[in-house]
Amino acid sequence: MPLRPLVLLAVLSVCAAGCAGTAPADTGGTVAAEQQPLPAQESPPPRVDPSTAEPAFGVLTELDEAWKRRDCAAVAGLTTWAEKPLGGRACKGTRNGRPALYSEPEFFLPEEGGWFAALARKPSPAYFVFVFEDGRWRLGAGPIPARGKPVRPGDAGVTAGPDLATEARLVPQRHLTYLTDPAGVNGVRFPSGDPVRGLLDEIVSRPAQVRPDRLAIDVELVEGPPRAVVLSAESMLVFDVVRLTYRQRPKAGRAALRHPLKGLSPEGTELVELASVLTAADGLTTVGVRRGPAG
Repeated sequence: MPLRPLVLLAVLSVCAAGCAGTAPADTGGTVAAEQQPLPAQESPPPRVDPSTAEPAFGVLTELDEAWKRRDCAAVAGLTTWAEKPLGGRACKGTRNGRPALYSEPEFFLPEEGGWFAALARKPSPAYFVFVFEDGRWRLGAGPIPARGKPVRPGDAGVTAGPDLATEARLVPQRHLTYLTDPAGVNGVRFPSGDPVRGLLDEIVSRPAQVRPDRLAIDVELVEGPPRAVVLSAESMLVFDVVRLTYRQRPKAGRAALRHPLKGLSPEGTELVELASVLTAADGLTTVGVRRGPAG
């Protein structure tokens, strides 16, 4: 055999032997990556008991101090969900109108963690929703003035049937369906005098009231998980928020509005915070409502 092929064969043999016992150059990087600690998983939101609800209710005192200082950044940091746009707009728009400081709370403590509700007795009965977000408690909605006799929290350990619990999760969608269905073809009903029924009447009639201006009103839900708490084996208290977006235009050929909406810009937004009681026998009844401009 010629010399050159023998030398080449020897070199290949040495290379094969060395490669068999040596990890590829990039294996070390792969191993190092696999040994890196996994990102820490977020801990589940805390479940509330009376001992934690009381100090969390103190967010209202912090908000009162922020309003007193006219510190809109602090107001924004202490609020979330529906209350953030409502309180933020009020603070930036007027820097006054400081809300009343509520006291004498009773707490509604849901099974799931991350939120709870309260009924404050003074200065007048109103509902509040508190949400745990980014490591602290914040005000999510309220004060929602109570209608009629305020709802009382249920007894500890009481549970509702699975059918009622499923219906409670669908309450926000029932509100949306009702408010976008003037003909009532979907079968959702509210009792006479209920604020949601009055809200639908207003949505339907407002475009005619501002003529010759043109007005469109869009209805949607404010994002957020269903928030429902058991009152009894046959009743639950549910909180949700509806957003109304108004788009008002002058009629063709005009440059200005004839009947601008009070308190809203031509493309204004209004939030409606709702507290409702759902029962197996009577369906859905509104027990608290609050409305306010959010843009």
